[in-house]
Amino acid sequence: MSYVYIAAFGFAAIIFLTLRDIRIFHRTRIASFRKGALKGMIAGTVALMGMIVTIENPSIGLTITLVAVYLNGKGKREDVFFDAPMIRRVLGETKVRKN
Repeated sequence: MSYVYIAAFGFAAIIFLTLRDIRIFHRTRIASFRKGALKGMIAGTVALMGMIVTIENPSIGLTITLVAVYLNGKGKREDVFFDAPMIRRVLGETKVRKN
């Protein structure tokens, strides 16, 4: 049963980073954060499938979840935080860019 918690943690990490990218894109309109959010939604779907499979077969399910975490890897992003403290970076707080 503890394998399901490991898979759930991977899923939660992917969803957190995806929501962070969505928030940054919404505030700055930088395209690389939109691509990161889309990639995160795909990886989140794969991680959810892996979490479901983990209930029946932990080896295959955790492998699928690991692949999802790998797919969600960091892509090229512009620097939007400059010299912000760590907590603001984690929460995705940025200045709103006027268009």
